[in-house]
Amino acid sequence: MATEQCLVLIKPDGLVKSLTGNIITSLSETKLTIIGAKIVQVSRELAEKHYHKLKETKGEEIFEETLKYIQGEYHTKRVLALVYEGEHAISKIRAIAGHTNPEKAEFNTIRGKYGRITTKGVFENVVHASEDPIEAEREIKLWFRPHELANVIYPTTYIKVSREEVEWKEPV
Repeated sequence: MATEQCLVLIKPDGLVKSLTGNIITSLSETKLTIIGAKIVQVSRELAEKHYHKLKETKGEEIFEETLKYIQGEYHTKRVLALVYEGEHAISKIRAIAGHTNPEKAEFNTIRGKYGRITTKGVFENVVHASEDPIEAEREIKLWFRPHELANVIYPTTYIKVSREEVEWKEPV
């Protein structure tokens, strides 16, 4: 089997409940390598692109609630985005993450231990994990720029960009 990559998001409820360490420890059982990590404030545009299929499969109401959830309307406005790499990365991570519905997740999975369904019916399932290699590539390219990853995992191209950059101010 070739090396795979998998996007993992520790969602706002996971961050606000201080579960980051527990989740990363659970994922370390996979023996995969983290090749990218960053804290992201999720814009509506990013949320819509990430969950684009949800609107047609689950309907407008669930789509909107999910966008509110991932953008931090209920918890915090931050998400920890990670890219894991290694053999069978997706199946290993998804097994540890558990079923998307926390009530159907095995008790020893991340979602089984820490997830819940709110009275509004929102799945607070703590993490997201790519479902297959095609989605993993789409999601990783959505959440990360090539230079933000430790390895070059997809073909890249160089473009010349002329823009202002922000740098750290020298101490006075």
